[in-house]
Amino acid sequence: MKNVIVLQHIKIEDPGYIKDLMINDNINLTTIELDEGEKIPNDLSKFDAMFCMGGPMDTWMEKDYPWLIDEKKRIKEFVVDLKKPYLGFCLGCQLLGEVIGGKVVRSEPSEIGILDIDFLKTKDEDNLFSSFPNKIKSLQWHSYEVQNLENNKNVTLIGSSNVTKYQIFRYQNHAYGIQFHIEIKDTTVNEWGCVPEYKSALEQQLGKGALEKFDKSAQENMTDMNKYSQILYKNFKKLAQ
Repeated sequence: MKNVIVLQHIKIEDPGYIKDLMINDNINLTTIELDEGEKIPNDLSKFDAMFCMGGPMDTWMEKDYPWLIDEKKRIKEFVVDLKKPYLGFCLGCQLLGEVIGGKVVRSEPSEIGILDIDFLKTKDEDNLFSSFPNKIKSLQWHSYEVQNLENNKNVTLIGSSNVTKYQIFRYQNHAYGIQFHIEIKDTTVNEWGCVPEYKSALEQQLGKGALEKFDKSAQENMTDMNKYSQILYKNFKKLAQ
């Protein structure tokens, strides 16, 4: 894996800890700030992998964010036509789910906090997650989720939570949607807490003043989350060779 394209929807949501690992490995990163009007390159074949990150908008907000229309087309081109490795986090997970035929719906309730992810037996044969334990804790901060992928024979469900069935899913053997944030680093929670949409969702779910408690919980679990990021990155790098 030498050349990676990163689709971002707000500057503070980048690949985080995994970005640091890629920089240390001298991987060439092409970051596209879609919310700032940057365009996805015409030739996607030159990239070995695509990362698609989270953001404060939702997949259905095409009138407010018209660049979502082209982004979906280009993700489909990369994943379905070119069959290249893809990692989508949160919004990036939902965009993948939508372009392969799923539906993005509101989560009832929203999932915000350091919460459990339960793996299915399918993880044992998976290229990225086979060495993960059967249960991990990770950061959740979402109000929407992917559904309606059950009839897609190309989709394998790998991990779920009590609220969200499709916490981790694989399309064929090269594209992954990850609804939670395994990529976070020690500055993430406070940085995201400055985004009005995120802060509002946090306070609605956990009450005013929740940011400090949320950050404390994240710091207590950071070592494990970073360890899982390292495993994910190492395995994804092999997939994208």
